[in-house]
Amino acid sequence: MPTSAPAKVPAPEQPGGTPAYGALDRYFRISERGSTLGREIRGGLATFFAMAYIIVLNPIILGSAKDMYGHHLDNGQLVTATAVTAAFTTLLMGVIGNVPIALAAGLGVNSVVALQLAPRMSWPDAMGMVVLAGFVVMLLVATGLRERVMNAVPFGLRKAISIGIGLFIMLIGLVDSGFVTRMPDAAQTTVPLQLGVGGHLTGWPVLVFILGALLTFALIVRRVPGAILISIVGMTVLALVVNSVAHVTTWGLTVPEWPGNPVDTPDFGLIGQFSLFGGFAKVGVLTGVLFVFTVLLSCFFDAMGTIMGVGDEAKLTDAQGYMPGINKVLFVDGVAVAAGGASSSSATTAFVESTAGVGEGARTGFANVVTGALFAAALFLTPVATMVPSQAATPALVAVGFLILSNSVKEIDWADYTIAVPAFVTMMMMPFTYSITNGIGMGFITFVVLRLAAGRFRDVPVAMYVVAAVFAFYYLMPALGLT
Repeated sequence: MPTSAPAKVPAPEQPGGTPAYGALDRYFRISERGSTLGREIRGGLATFFAMAYIIVLNPIILGSAKDMYGHHLDNGQLVTATAVTAAFTTLLMGVIGNVPIALAAGLGVNSVVALQLAPRMSWPDAMGMVVLAGFVVMLLVATGLRERVMNAVPFGLRKAISIGIGLFIMLIGLVDSGFVTRMPDAAQTTVPLQLGVGGHLTGWPVLVFILGALLTFALIVRRVPGAILISIVGMTVLALVVNSVAHVTTWGLTVPEWPGNPVDTPDFGLIGQFSLFGGFAKVGVLTGVLFVFTVLLSCFFDAMGTIMGVGDEAKLTDAQGYMPGINKVLFVDGVAVAAGGASSSSATTAFVESTAGVGEGARTGFANVVTGALFAAALFLTPVATMVPSQAATPALVAVGFLILSNSVKEIDWADYTIAVPAFVTMMMMPFTYSITNGIGMGFITFVVLRLAAGRFRDVPVAMYVVAAVFAFYYLMPALGLT
């Protein structure tokens, strides 16, 4: 199952010569992009299973924080808000943007909302600032500024962003599976990560991950259709069996056991609970603007990197790395940010786990329709949707990370140090700082500085100067006392 553009496979035809799924094929351009309905369905399933953890994790992050009045958000309502927003925005991206890029509450920005905004205002005030950030994103798209920024990124840096995302999701897979763990602070060591626990791989969950990774790569080597999805389903079944026999207690966030009651009733109580400008009365105009700017910056560049990386991997870009129809994709992303705030699930953004679906062959928005429908079903079947342990899903992230790296690294001009060094910084900083935004920001600043040092200031697009300056200001904000 290589990630290079698959040969165009004609849709199954009826006697009259019309594809059996003609209307879907024409609207989503499935055959035109060299895909099939089966690939799109498998891709949508793989993406959902790779990111279904957000239904559980986002409520934990937001629900553990208090606002300035000591109020917590209800966990059941957060589960509903997270699932319904992911379903709506993913479907919207599929139908309007026609790309296999799923969306859900963004990790990182939800911590900003929970730990920086909420403690200084009420929850509705904090979510109102997220909505404002979404409006600003939509305004930037409408004026063409966001697309201009993306088009100003040199080809080599575009490839570096893809590679950085590949390394980042590979690290996410290793950490979430327990194959790699954080060194305790008590160890007093400069080494942040270790193999397994105490430097050793022990326990059934890690074995499930290892077997899943080996199975995934073996199926890829054999070019078996549906390799990633087969691995996820197979390892989930194995985990269910292991857990029922061994009664494992170290699975982590999701325990693989069949729920006693697979159906749950959604609680929509948080939908619409936001105040657009209430937060400014609590923290002042300047601080409020900086809060919105912080959310905006994270959403803007996290999504930009993901869209560029997934679009490149899905072969939706042209020879120069540009994606036709990108404005629709970017506008839906802005709508998603605002929708996340309006539902109190925090800013919604593009998920790098979409690469799992792309690895299965997804090339169109119909994969998103499948993923979005599954998120909608999760409103009522949350216990079942969250049954897949991370050890069964994360091998897909490791495999896709490798495939992205192998396809993109050779396309960077390593002889031109003004591109090679920023590319290196970009791809390394994403996993090492656990942030797509940081990788992009540091790479952009390095690119501008090195081009100026080489006397090639005319080779730097104006938009790159502006964005590098914005990032420099963002990193200097703590030193200036503006956080």
